[in-house]
Amino acid sequence: MAASILNKIEYLVLLVAAFAAHSKISEAEAYRYLSRYGALALCEKHYGIMHTLSLEENLQTLQTYCQRKGGTL
Repeated sequence: MAASILNKIEYLVLLVAAFAAHSKISEAEAYRYLSRYGALALCEKHYGIMHTLSLEENLQTLQTYCQRKGGTL
């Protein structure tokens, strides 16, 4: 598998785990929530920019994005 794909996967796993901790939910719940509201697709699409920003900034972006799509966390 190409290194760029592995980097994306590792970053998405990191974001899901951090979102879970930030929202005080399990990692499985965080994954389902982020997937349901399209945040994981957003992260994959904009990985080139997102991985250069702070984790806290990305968590806030994910939370806001999901809320705009109907999420309640």
